[in-house]
Amino acid sequence: MNHVIEVQNLVVTYRDEPVIHNISFTFEKGKLVGIVGPNGAGKSTMIKAILNLIPSDHGSVSFYGKPLNEVRRQIAYIPQRFDIDLHFPINVLDTVTLGTYPKLGLFKRVGKYEKIQALNALKRVGMQNYAYTQISELSGGQQQRVFLARVLVQDADILFLDEPFVGVDVASELAMMNILAQLKSEGKTIFVVHHNLEKVKEYFDDLIILNKEIIDLGPTESVFNDEVLARAYGD
Repeated sequence: MNHVIEVQNLVVTYRDEPVIHNISFTFEKGKLVGIVGPNGAGKSTMIKAILNLIPSDHGSVSFYGKPLNEVRRQIAYIPQRFDIDLHFPINVLDTVTLGTYPKLGLFKRVGKYEKIQALNALKRVGMQNYAYTQISELSGGQQQRVFLARVLVQDADILFLDEPFVGVDVASELAMMNILAQLKSEGKTIFVVHHNLEKVKEYFDDLIILNKEIIDLGPTESVFNDEVLARAYGD
């Protein structure tokens, strides 16, 4: 059986120092996976290396048993907000419509159908009334809902979200988590870098607990305990 994702012995170094070391894991379809660990643990680096956004020194990554370049359209990624140019002059509707580009293909223009898809996605995240608002005028929570709407339009099978709830109001966080849970029930596989340990048991089926290497991984009920957290975070 092909795994949805298989990561084998992934290593990333910076100035000869390991940022992540010997990362290996597999997951099957339909999982909502939290990635947790202390600041500087390499959580964002791991995602970027998996998606080939930064080079890795060693290791391999496959999706459905295939290399990334063969399945890239099936994968969506929401980076941390500080990695996004939020002052670029683009409105909410156009931001979400960008999610149609991977399936639209080169040299094809966005049409009425794609705009309807984008509006429906905005309605799903409760942002339809902001369709013509500049993205820079939104709050942090509103911006993250818009980026999630763009992912919905893309209709990818595997989602990576890097710290989506930082600077987000409670209502937006709950709305986004409800949508992620719905996507999981539809068979999507979702990885979320997360910092609030109080919500871990409530949010995630499985965890990857990381501190430059995998401290533990597996079902949340099994691996989220004081002994494992002490190894990851220290006393």
